[in-house]
Amino acid sequence: MKKINYIDSIINPIITEKATILSEQNKTVFKVHEKANKQTIKKNIEKLFKVNVIKVNIIKQKSKLKMKQGRKSIKSGYKKAIITLKKGQSIDLTTGI
Repeated sequence: MKKINYIDSIINPIITEKATILSEQNKTVFKVHEKANKQTIKKNIEKLFKVNVIKVNIIKQKSKLKMKQGRKSIKSGYKKAIITLKKGQSIDLTTGI
């Protein structure tokens, strides 16, 4: 099995209404690699953004069957991580890495 690079394990931030509400509680949501686990995600977030991570929660979003113009298609699933940061710290998603 190929080892995941620390930049490749975090795919992109998820910016939705629910994620914005979570940001008020020092939480940030990221889409992560399928094979990434909590320990690697925690190390990678701390390395990339130079913050202290308290807790990592992982949610697997299942794939869904969709109908579009009478044709069936599959919306692929993904894995997302909710990162809880130390009080007073935040990740600025508007700037690049």
